[in-house]
Amino acid sequence: MRLYVLDTDVLGFAFQQHSVVLRRLQALTDQDSIVTTIITFGEDLGGWLPACRRARNGTTRTQRMVGFNAGSTSIGGGFASHLMLRAAVVFDELRAKKIRIGTNDLAIAAIALSVNGVLVTRNVVDFNQIAGLRVEDWTQE
Repeated sequence: MRLYVLDTDVLGFAFQQHSVVLRRLQALTDQDSIVTTIITFGEDLGGWLPACRRARNGTTRTQRMVGFNAGSTSIGGGFASHLMLRAAVVFDELRAKKIRIGTNDLAIAAIALSVNGVLVTRNVVDFNQIAGLRVEDWTQE
């Protein structure tokens, strides 16, 4: 079994029905799990709400986002408190190493590490700075 943690950018590609990302999702087995983080959910919400306000059909966009997130598990919000504590400890450890990536990306990496997940992202350059973090880019063949 593998636990795949989708980063915000890959989640966006899934929303846009990117053919390579969709093939990777469809190739997963019943033993594999797909999750996202509360960080990603917050980033999506922050980006989607203004887009929905500008869109002619904002209802459809919002339903699509909420529908996907309702069907997936979000790690980091409402999840077991011991896992949240572990993610916070890992975050502090990573921050002490002064890794030069954004705070949200550092939090996503900490969550993925704390659950022994594979982080699925297009941003491999930044995330490859983090020792022990398994990273896959599903936008490439």
